[in-house]
Amino acid sequence: MCGIVGIVSTSNVNQALYDALTVLQHRGQDAAGIVTYQDDRFYLRKDNGLVRDVFRTRHMRRLVGNVGIGHVRYPTAGSSSSAEAQPFYVNSPYGITLAHNGNLTNADELSRDLFRTDLRHINTNSDSEVLLNVFAHELQKLGKLTPTKDDIFAAVKAVHKRCKGAYAVIAMVTGYGIVAFRDPNGIRPACYGIRDTDEGREYMIASESVALNAAGFTLERDIEPGEAVYIETDGSLYTQQCSDSPHLIPCIFEHVYFARPDSIIDKVSVYKARLRMGETLADKVLRERPDHDIDVVIPIPDTSRTSAMQMAHRLGVKFREGFIKNRYIGRTFIMPGQKLRKKSVRQKLNPIDLEFRGKNVMLVDDSIVRGTTCKEIVQMARDAGARNVYFASAAPPVRYPNVYGIDMPTVNELIAHDKSIEEICQVIGADWLLYQDLEDLITCVNDVNPEIEAWECSVFDGKYITGDIDRAYLDRVEALRNDQSKSKQNGDEADNGIIDLHNDND
Repeated sequence: MCGIVGIVSTSNVNQALYDALTVLQHRGQDAAGIVTYQDDRFYLRKDNGLVRDVFRTRHMRRLVGNVGIGHVRYPTAGSSSSAEAQPFYVNSPYGITLAHNGNLTNADELSRDLFRTDLRHINTNSDSEVLLNVFAHELQKLGKLTPTKDDIFAAVKAVHKRCKGAYAVIAMVTGYGIVAFRDPNGIRPACYGIRDTDEGREYMIASESVALNAAGFTLERDIEPGEAVYIETDGSLYTQQCSDSPHLIPCIFEHVYFARPDSIIDKVSVYKARLRMGETLADKVLRERPDHDIDVVIPIPDTSRTSAMQMAHRLGVKFREGFIKNRYIGRTFIMPGQKLRKKSVRQKLNPIDLEFRGKNVMLVDDSIVRGTTCKEIVQMARDAGARNVYFASAAPPVRYPNVYGIDMPTVNELIAHDKSIEEICQVIGADWLLYQDLEDLITCVNDVNPEIEAWECSVFDGKYITGDIDRAYLDRVEALRNDQSKSKQNGDEADNGIIDLHNDND
């Protein structure tokens, strides 16, 4: 999962891009990058690390220009090489940089075609570089010295015909402007907003509306599935539907885990959806154990806090913050290696004994993926003196890998893949385990947008909406994502001595 942002402004955009990326930092902690444009030149800075670590004052001073794009990343196939930090760049035609959130499911096929037919070289393992070269090639085929908005839209149409999977994209074309588009299913989010100043109207595109709010932009609307939004450097905005068959089928896991609660995605409030998840969990408790003995509901910070609070309210029991979070530890969901994840949980969370001692505690988390975190947290609650430890997941069992841009573990690493609820409960050491029902989760996120035809729920039901996922593809994904492969790949990359020549490492 990644975060993308693009701005066309009447003044320097470097600080606004930086601020937006810090707001989107939850979407990726592996790498960050910003590229700006001024006087027919791109100015690029990208590297591994958090936004605050990648960009220093000396870098910000060099990022001049009124147009720019930014990206925060975590790897979707296990790689942590700085060579795969975004945005990516190609010099032909015009000079194009691109930032991408999602995953192309036919990236290998496209990479071969780019080399054999389009005569383009791919320098990394990133599908984002593949997507950039597809877009660049389709623009180059038009043979125009000066691209028009119709040329931009024609290139996006060709991208939709060639690329499969999930993608939300922002690209900048030297001297002309930025273009943003979503895949025809709208799996990954993207929206745009406006800000009026004395100098004129400014535009911002981002993965989540919260980035617009933080920068003082007003949310205009979400980019529709298959649609392209083109903003020229003078502030002229054009939009066009570029897909022959668009369908709005967004990823439901955005609302469960990834998105910030203060975001609105496809007209659905993430906060309201999580409140409803807590209500339906409470209703399930009352159905299954009307005479429950829960003394206190405690969230696993931070994503589950909204659901846990509403669950406690519905049950009429106390809501307490029983864990203090060390905010300088990254998300354990995306950390490679079981041993590292176990160690990280203890460093990340510390229980307040007072809230556990002698009580029947209901712990609430947004989801259970590997089960590593849950098992450690349940034991921490017992060590803190809890009489009984119950556990509730605001999401259904995660039984299948994700292929649309979320670095889910392999099937064998998913605790729920081949186990019953009772078996999972035993593994994590809880006295009672409660999962959200998928039907209830869908009800929670179905809000005010009748244009949402369905939800992308593959991690829960194994149904891949793009229709191109088979056993062979999942086997290839598993080979890339298992912990042993990640450890070897990251170790090799750390020792290869290669320097990213496009990076400003001064």
